[in-house]
Amino acid sequence: MNRYDTIGRTYTATRRADPRIEERIHAALGDARSVVNVGAGTGSYEPTDRFVAAVEPSPVMIAQRAPASAPAVRGVAAALPFPDRTFDAALMSLTIHHWPDWRAGLAEVQRVAARVVIFTWDPAMERDFWLVDEYLPELAGTTATDGPPLDELADSLGGARIVPVPVPADCTDGFFAAFWARPEAYLDPTVQAGISCFTLFDEAWFRAGMARLEADLASGAWDDRHGDLRDAAEYDWGYRIVVAD
Repeated sequence: MNRYDTIGRTYTATRRADPRIEERIHAALGDARSVVNVGAGTGSYEPTDRFVAAVEPSPVMIAQRAPASAPAVRGVAAALPFPDRTFDAALMSLTIHHWPDWRAGLAEVQRVAARVVIFTWDPAMERDFWLVDEYLPELAGTTATDGPPLDELADSLGGARIVPVPVPADCTDGFFAAFWARPEAYLDPTVQAGISCFTLFDEAWFRAGMARLEADLASGAWDDRHGDLRDAAEYDWGYRIVVAD
């Protein structure tokens, strides 16, 4: 079973495209008139002003796509059901870390599309995030949550442009670092359910980390260390758009 058949059942409750991030992703697509969205999920960040075809392995995720969203087919990145150069561009949003063989997937993506746009993050910066460093250190360096190193990703694409994507303090897409200035949100079971890595590891250490966070919020210890984050408008937690032609 695809893991999102289990962990994605309430995905749309917290995972909605943030318009500021969406603007950056669409700018990276440039003048592409046809786009394949690989690992499309529920359709976040798909443009609506051009032709889009979506590829997603999980029927649970496909079922949550809006009625007006692009047509979706079940499939995986490593075996895309399209002829060579069908699309002007391929889009991948926070998905490549779930691919069993990301190199094989990118080879297929480059076969069917002229431009590649990947919204991902720099795993080298993972430990910089207070949630990992202080509460969930077991996440650092785990292959189930890390995307490929950016230098390896760029090399596999034959070179790429890498664009930083600061995360807004009020980010509407509840991905892993979205609540960096709203730490209380990480204690919400609905928020937790929308963050895939929270569901993939030992429950005991995860609950222990959340208990430490809850205690630090109650005592004021978190704010003593990080309270200045609450007043910041955005922050660079390592999220990146990788663009290759």
